This record gives sequence, C-alpha cells and structure tokens, in this order.
Amino acid sequence: MRKRFILKIHILIIMKNIELTHKEQLMLYGLSKYPQLSDKSLSETLNLKHSTVTSIRHRLHSKEYFRRLIIPRLQNMDCQMLVATYTNFNPLIPLEERVDITGETIEVFEEIFFSVGEQDKGFSLSLSHDYATIGKINDIRIQTFGTRGLLEEEYSNMVLFPFEISHIYRFFDFSPLLKRSFNLGLEEEEVISNFGLKDAENVILSDTEKNVYCMMVSYPEMSDGDIGREIGVSRHTVSRLRRKFEDKNFIRRISLPNLQKLGFEILVFYHIKFNPRNPPDMENYEVAGLMSESTVFLASRMFEAVMISVYMDYDDYKADMMRIMQNLKENKWIAEDPVIRTYSLNTMVYIKDFKFAPITHKIVGCDFWVKKLLNM
Repeated sequence: MRKRFILKIHILIIMKNIELTHKEQLMLYGLSKYPQLSDKSLSETLNLKHSTVTSIRHRLHSKEYFRRLIIPRLQNMDCQMLVATYTNFNPLIPLEERVDITGETIEVFEEIFFSVGEQDKGFSLSLSHDYATIGKINDIRIQTFGTRGLLEEEYSNMVLFPFEISHIYRFFDFSPLLKRSFNLGLEEEEVISNFGLKDAENVILSDTEKNVYCMMVSYPEMSDGDIGREIGVSRHTVSRLRRKFEDKNFIRRISLPNLQKLGFEILVFYHIKFNPRNPPDMENYEVAGLMSESTVFLASRMFEAVMISVYMDYDDYKADMMRIMQNLKENKWIAEDPVIRTYSLNTMVYIKDFKFAPITHKIVGCDFWVKKLLNM
C-alpha cells in the first residue's frame, strides 16, 4: 500500500484578530530582532522589566505567536550553494494530488528545506553540497512533473546562488516587517551583512561536535541539559559547544512569527534578472536598495536576484511592488519585467516549513545512533 504523504496545512479560521498590547508587540519585535539575547539582556535592550519580558515571552509562545529556529550556516562545512526553484502548475490537477506525487519523488530530498504551493504555482528553497546534486533533483522534478501532466507550459525555473559569488542580504529576518506593522517608531540603522558569507577554511568538527550540532538544529528549543542526556554528554559540554557555534557564526537563531495570526495576507516571490549591460554594483550593495520593511528574504548574484516579501493586504503589496519597479527602471537595471508570483497566506500550503535537520545531517554527519534518535 502506497504510503501517503502527510503535509502540514495551515487552515484558515475565520475570526477576529486578537490585538496585542504595545508591550507584547515590542516583545515580538525584540524576539525577532534579537533572538540570541537572554530575557535579562532583552529587558535591558527594550527597556522593560525582566519579569515582564519573561512573562510576555511565555505567553506569546504558548499562544503560538512565534516559534524558535536554529539556522545552520553550512557554508564552512562544504555546502556550496543556496537554490530557489519555482514552477507554474496545471491548475486542473488537484493540489492534494500534486503534493502526494511530489512528496514521494521530490520533497524527500534532504536539500529542500522550505517548500510552499498553491493550486497553480509553487516555489522551494534548498541548500546543496554541489551543482550535480541539485541538478539531479531538478531533473527528477521536471521528469515527474512532465510525465504526470503537472506542468502548465514551461519547465521549472531554478536560480542558483553559489555562496562564493552571491550576497544574501536577508535570510528570513522579520524584525523590519514587525517594526513597521506595529508602528513602534524605533529609529535604528540597519547594518547590511551577508548571511551567505563563507570563511576561507572549511570547518572540521569532532564526532561530539557533529552530534551536538545536529541535535541543536533538529530541536532548537531543547535545553542543553536535555540534549546532553539524549546523546550521552554533560550539560557543560553542550553549553560550551553552543557558545562556540554562536561565536564562530556556525548557527544563527531566529524567531519565526505566526504571520497569519498577526493578520498578514500576502506573500510574494520575486525573480529579477538584471540588465547584463548595466547590473547593480555588487561591491556597493546596490541591490539592498530594493528591500523594504516588507522584505524577509533577498539573495543576489551579479545578474539576478530572488526576493520574498510579506504584506498585510493587496494595497500594501501594490505600493511596494510599484516602488521596486520604479527603482529597477530608473536605474536601468532590468531589460525585462521580473517574475512576480503572489500567494495567499490563508490558502498557501506549507509542504516543508523550515526543515533544516535533514540537510544538516547530510552535510555535517552524525553517529548512526543519533540519526536513529532523530528518526533519520
């Protein structure tokens, strides 16, 4: 009997949005902006009482306003690229049937960590050790879509961002979005950084470090003591390694807000191909000018970029899209209009919702018994 693919679907419940207090809004922003801070440090940063910070954090978490993730930065562990793939589908094929088919043939690959879809379209993000691996996945994707009649009129589109020649300006940072949406009025200068930056030397981890690293990514909310008990090392060892991984930027914590619960309605995927005779200057970070507070993801290399933005409603999206197009055309950065795909957060299906554990285990490696513990 064919094993049915089980997907995580966010079901829309018609209800009035629950209003957050100012302190709750400030805390949700703080958790997104400073996910690495302790409650004590966050209280000092936000000018709130320590007890208030702890109380609100527990309340927001219990009501599922956010969840915590640990993002593995695998660039220094021989992971070479980030990949975005998007496809237009035959709308006559039911979405559930399409997800069942792709779940057994494509989504099983460890490289894919984020994948969403609607009836007639979908996109995914992947991390890959090399081009051959991601190329093989894409060949299987096209073959599966083609033979099952899932494609509309064209192949899947794959956009490669090798870390050595790309710049990732935002990697699911929701703090600018929350700051604007909550109208917090905070004056902060954003520092442009590169999440995809690779150090000169690849990192070699010990067996214990590999096991701890994989457990942290797999269970981001598990305490150091619990991780230690599960894999047979002391809490002190886990805490020491956690500090090492954070200090060396091998992992990054993020707080992922519940966008639907906060009333956001639209997610937009942009694929921009730059004019080969006049691309934006990578060295001066000119592409960063395309971002707004709505931008949660932006990856770019010399001649193309992929951007993901989140909007409260259609008018919000329309205004930002017009700003982006005006910027592109005034600078003569494009020779053709970008691909823009809109998704409703109320009907969009999350097929893979930030599943970093599989690719972490594949790239980093861990003991057989740890994989068994993690159901790998």
